[in-house]
Amino acid sequence: MASLIPSGDASEDRQAAGSRRSKSAGAFRTISEVADDLDVAQHVLRFWESKFPQVRPLKRGGGRRYYRPEDVDLLRRIRSLLYDEGYTIKGAQKLLKGQRRTPSERPPRENGAKRTAEATAPSTHAPAEPSCSPLDEHQREALSAIRADLIQLREQLRKFTS
Repeated sequence: MASLIPSGDASEDRQAAGSRRSKSAGAFRTISEVADDLDVAQHVLRFWESKFPQVRPLKRGGGRRYYRPEDVDLLRRIRSLLYDEGYTIKGAQKLLKGQRRTPSERPPRENGAKRTAEATAPSTHAPAEPSCSPLDEHQREALSAIRADLIQLREQLRKFTS
């Protein structure tokens, strides 16, 4: 009868696992690799696929997803917008809508940047919705305090209703 205990030691297994993760830059990645790389759950990546049509992983038999390097870059940008810069899903969608280039390929915009004649012409259309901007440190701290208060209230309600 074959032994159920692996013949190699644990360090060999860790080395093998580590070597699997060191793929070339152009290699396709599985959902678990991308989730580990971005430090998000797999279901979050699937949710983002439903909300951001720009993310289109290659799907193989059984629905298995393979992310291209450009998909991973876009997911990294989405994660940064949502988690680091404080955008909402809707705000991040607006920001990414129609953008095909990666953020590093875009020239930086400054207050003194050249304005085109089209941009300076008076508009006959209704005013655009205000743009979404990232939260500053004070706003983040205030939201964190509110969140902590809400969590505390939820716990009190659970004790009260139990």
